[in-house]
Amino acid sequence: METNNIKIIQEILVKANKYDLATKLENAYYENELIDNWNGGIGRTIIFVNPKYIMELEKLVEEDIELLIKIFDQMQQEYDEIKYIKFKININMQQNHTQNNELATFWEQGHFKLFISHLAKYKIQATNLKDGLKLYGISGFVAHVDIETSKQWQDEIEKALHTMDALTAILREGFKESNWCDQEVGFAVGKDILIIPIRQGIRPYGFIGKYQAIQGNNTTVQDVAKKVFNTIVKNPKTRNKMLTCLTNLISNSTHIETALKQLEILSEISDLPQELLEQMAKQIENNNVLIHSSDFINKLDVFFNQCGISIILKNKDNISEFIGKIPF
Repeated sequence: METNNIKIIQEILVKANKYDLATKLENAYYENELIDNWNGGIGRTIIFVNPKYIMELEKLVEEDIELLIKIFDQMQQEYDEIKYIKFKININMQQNHTQNNELATFWEQGHFKLFISHLAKYKIQATNLKDGLKLYGISGFVAHVDIETSKQWQDEIEKALHTMDALTAILREGFKESNWCDQEVGFAVGKDILIIPIRQGIRPYGFIGKYQAIQGNNTTVQDVAKKVFNTIVKNPKTRNKMLTCLTNLISNSTHIETALKQLEILSEISDLPQELLEQMAKQIENNNVLIHSSDFINKLDVFFNQCGISIILKNKDNISEFIGKIPF
């Protein structure tokens, strides 16, 4: 069973502008098997994937299949040549995903999931940060706010840790001495996810000492939230998930003002994958709220032109029709 190499494969796919395919391999693992022992051995790679992606992956175009075969063939493996790819359901992930997500009701649907590790006496500060992050498509978990009184708080914290996409730690005096805060960070280290230290009185230490800290002193909640978002969107561990969440939130939005603010945030990100933008255009085409807002469509037109995508607006029976196209 190979899991670590999947992250490398996802990075290669992103560089090849196969953003959607990279997303579908999230939390996957693979195994190689011998199918022909002639002349050194011909192998097949079986990729165990998230159940929700299995049907789409089974319908991959030949170009994507050939790219995957090429990548897996170049990975270190025991056979001379990998010739075939097969997809199967990751049963373990299906069980864990069901157990964790059915009960983890505190995350905002469709948002990037960020665990905010903090000392209890600074819960107001952590809550302010959570509120500031929401516009960026980030759902923050603040233990002392998000846990209902009737629920076992330790169980809820564990659910949040198991389902989070990244962790940020507000480093104030006493954080290092707190068993809970230290264990939360240790869990993130063991899970090999992005950790974002926010420096407020103490420096990153131990395993988190290698991470670039955000300065939290003499600044505003809005500035810190923006820096947290920028860190997430620039890191290869989290970039794919963050961009997917943000573009989906924009294209499915029913609030014009929020969609405009999030579009502005998206426009400040460099090197956006063409495949992701094409998918976003198709989703917006089916959004009757956005498509009938001239303000949104005009700003979207400017944004897409900057990204090399043309938009055609047609008036038909006084209804705006939107068509997004990637230039040939």
